[in-house]
Amino acid sequence: MTARPDALSDTALDQLFRAARTRNAWLPRPVPEPLLRQVYELAKWGPTSANVSPGRFVFLTSEAAKARLAPHLSSANRAKTLGAPVVAIVAYDSAFAEKIPVLFPHNPGAAAWFADPAMASETAFRNGSLQGAYLIVAARALGLDCGPMSGFDREGVDREFFADSAWRTNFLCNLGYGSDEGLLDRLPRLPFEDACRIL
Repeated sequence: MTARPDALSDTALDQLFRAARTRNAWLPRPVPEPLLRQVYELAKWGPTSANVSPGRFVFLTSEAAKARLAPHLSSANRAKTLGAPVVAIVAYDSAFAEKIPVLFPHNPGAAAWFADPAMASETAFRNGSLQGAYLIVAARALGLDCGPMSGFDREGVDREFFADSAWRTNFLCNLGYGSDEGLLDRLPRLPFEDACRIL
């Protein structure tokens, strides 16, 4: 099948997906704040349910901020995370419905769709996860390497950074310019036949 004429080039697809790798070590090269802003400005356009956009991102760039995170990291993740130029706490806002009149202006009453706390929580987590994935793709598109991960005390991170808010941690993502140090061999992925169905 011939690709659409406006499809991304193989070089771009390699950068976003096929050649991109999860990094465990980082070059001592800072990531400037304007670039982090560009990453968000790109990622924010990804779709979410009714444009609720519950994703929230805290970029830890200072040694002091990373020191606050350190006690909540697993031993396997501590060194590579503290060595990253930026650690993004990818979170979601469980009070996202407050923003619906701004984000969904043609139907501001849609906030009532999420009055049930269970529905709000599920919507926030699902769509915040989507936005975290968009952040990774946006960062790669702008030339950064990523190291998304679990392996931390989520409740501890919430207490440390979000004690007075409705934000809740989803996952962490190290950002910067990756080194090949500690890079694992490319791991396999499931073939279409094992992971997909066409009905």
